[in-house]
Amino acid sequence: MAKVVATTSAAFDRRHLWHPYTSLTDPLPVYEVASAEGCTLRLADGREVIDGMASWWCAIHGYNVPELNEAARAQLTKMSHVMFGGLTHAPAIELGKRLVDLMPDGLDRIFLADSGSVSVEVAMKMAVQYQHARGHGTQRSQFLTLRGGYHGDTTGPMSVCDPVGGMHQLFAGFLPQHAFYDRPPGGVDEAIDQAYLEGLEQFFAEHAAHAVAFIVEPVLQGAGGMHFYSPAYLPEFRRLCDAHGLLLIYDEIATGFGRTGQLFLSHTASARPDIVCIGKALTGGYLTLAATITSAHVAETISGGAAGVLMHGPTFMGNPLACAVAVASIDLLLGSDWPSHVQRIASQLTRHLRAAAQLDAVKYVRVLGAVGVVELHEAVDVAHFQSYCVAQGVWIRPFGRLVYLMPPYVITDREIELLCRTVVNYVLALPPVETP
Repeated sequence: MAKVVATTSAAFDRRHLWHPYTSLTDPLPVYEVASAEGCTLRLADGREVIDGMASWWCAIHGYNVPELNEAARAQLTKMSHVMFGGLTHAPAIELGKRLVDLMPDGLDRIFLADSGSVSVEVAMKMAVQYQHARGHGTQRSQFLTLRGGYHGDTTGPMSVCDPVGGMHQLFAGFLPQHAFYDRPPGGVDEAIDQAYLEGLEQFFAEHAAHAVAFIVEPVLQGAGGMHFYSPAYLPEFRRLCDAHGLLLIYDEIATGFGRTGQLFLSHTASARPDIVCIGKALTGGYLTLAATITSAHVAETISGGAAGVLMHGPTFMGNPLACAVAVASIDLLLGSDWPSHVQRIASQLTRHLRAAAQLDAVKYVRVLGAVGVVELHEAVDVAHFQSYCVAQGVWIRPFGRLVYLMPPYVITDREIELLCRTVVNYVLALPPVETP
């Protein structure tokens, strides 16, 4: 039997607990959180830090939210979980109603998953089963997607993440091989690049006959590089999928629930997807929950196929506790003036990060909704950066060459200014970039 040999909490954590994208033998430092409220994380040593990450983009209402606390307490007195196979319950039904109202017309068939990555797995399986039911089972097996994308860490989603610059190169020989095309040129306000569009049309012409779907993060590519592109490309994606008999899948796990300034990008005119994946902010950061939402046509086609069912069923599918909190989170969001909050955050990020754009170490500064990105020429020393941030009273988690902010919507202007000032001052202190 394994024995506990570490004598302190920190030592135990360092020896036994594996953190995301971290070595277990030489881990990055971690900071123990004792409690959280509003946009503030209180560390076990008494220090407080302003959270600029919304706990990886999900805690849009901040922490210790009375309405969400009450929803969890009320549901706990009834049941925390019950299997969804053969049973149903009010929280799932109420959440389903909310999601049907939130989605564009025609997207109203809902599969409740247990994480964002699983919702993408389900979407990919839906697409495969759909094409199989249409008689294309042996001819179509690939997915088309864009370089620079990130869709999750489980096997299916990994296979449609960026194969070169992404986080999963190690698994190249293990993952299914799909077809990738360059992401659209950057800039949300830019006109369509006709040369790019012609290349994309040729890409579809070459690969679509063997594909089941085209999967993209609309407008904002998240963990693959924080790349923003024009929504004008979305109707073109829709047109090409229709022309070649492919399903269009939007991964809105990062973009959903107002983060870009729109509630969901799936509402873009003439660009409605066939399947959309949502997660992260769905429960306001309280519990893990996601959903894969599709049309009656897709659902009925799958149900009319050889299997007769969608071949997926997580143990914690439709968890009542998570569903109840998700209902409360959606109601809280829609009951607030969230567009004004997101616009205010965008204005503050633009104002306070502007100084970074002039610095030698910086490649680009860009803002979209409640997302601010400072892209450097060289990778960030994560341990040093986070130590610096905590000393300044903020929490920011960079990756690669990207220092970015995606705070809760309830953040104050003063807190945004502190986050941005910390980023700018850190970059100011970096050594000059060596040029060839």
